[in-house]
Amino acid sequence: MRARIYQPARNAMQSGTAKAKEWVLVFESHKARDIDPLMGWTSSADTQNQVQLHFATREAALDYAKAHRIEVEVVESKPRKLNIRPRGYGENFATDRRGAWTH
Repeated sequence: MRARIYQPARNAMQSGTAKAKEWVLVFESHKARDIDPLMGWTSSADTQNQVQLHFATREAALDYAKAHRIEVEVVESKPRKLNIRPRGYGENFATDRRGAWTH
């Protein structure tokens, strides 16, 4: 049984990093997906690709895989620079604004 351990990317619709600090163990699919002839939906008889295990640290995920004899591939993520402004959205409504509000 093969699996992949990685840190998921943050949600593209949000600027926060709420669920980007955890590590996920995902099992690889053993069988190819089939296309239903009537509806055209894709399906698979392999239910392992539906399982995702979440861990707080990379070491915890590796320990779990080692304890259960799971062959894993660790995918390292690139660190991302935070995009946080000093005052952020609240600056639009500040009472101590120095210039005129232009909108």
